[in-house]
Amino acid sequence: MPAYDKADVQRRMHGAVEALKHDLQGLRTGRASTALLDPIQVEVYGANMPLNQVATVSVPEPRMIAVQVWDRSNVTPVEKAIRAAGLGINPIVDGQNIRLPIPDLTEERRKELAKLASQYAEKGKIAVRNVRRDAMDALKTDEKKKEIAEDEHKRLDAEVQKLTDDTVKEIDVVVAAKEKEILQK
Repeated sequence: MPAYDKADVQRRMHGAVEALKHDLQGLRTGRASTALLDPIQVEVYGANMPLNQVATVSVPEPRMIAVQVWDRSNVTPVEKAIRAAGLGINPIVDGQNIRLPIPDLTEERRKELAKLASQYAEKGKIAVRNVRRDAMDALKTDEKKKEIAEDEHKRLDAEVQKLTDDTVKEIDVVVAAKEKEILQK
């Protein structure tokens, strides 16, 4: 059984791109999005829980996020968690509802977010390079075990490199689009 598995390499590289897209969704672009609150953990019932497990999050209008807390006793912890998340959003509490008006982004904040998008991209590229390294190691192992010939090894090496290059290009395209979205006024 060869150690190199092209489908697995493709799946893992695609996974790195999907993880990047998910990370980028959380970056604020001046428009309200429920993904903005995804990373927030709320301390309730003696445990940390994702916000979406203690409240309903919706976007009633383009510059407003609404959070409807299910249990009245959790309103204060939810408000604290949103404030502590450092999103630059000021929660307005109204009974069991919390309104989050999305302020305009300053030029400085836009540049910080664009820089953060670049950092996410670099993380994605590192993940892709790690998959490439694993695939190359698997090919060496296969050749040593005499499961593939030297010329087959070279051909598969080139195939892995092309997959890597294509995936890195895809990451660049995704991040460039997000940076453009962030830097637009």
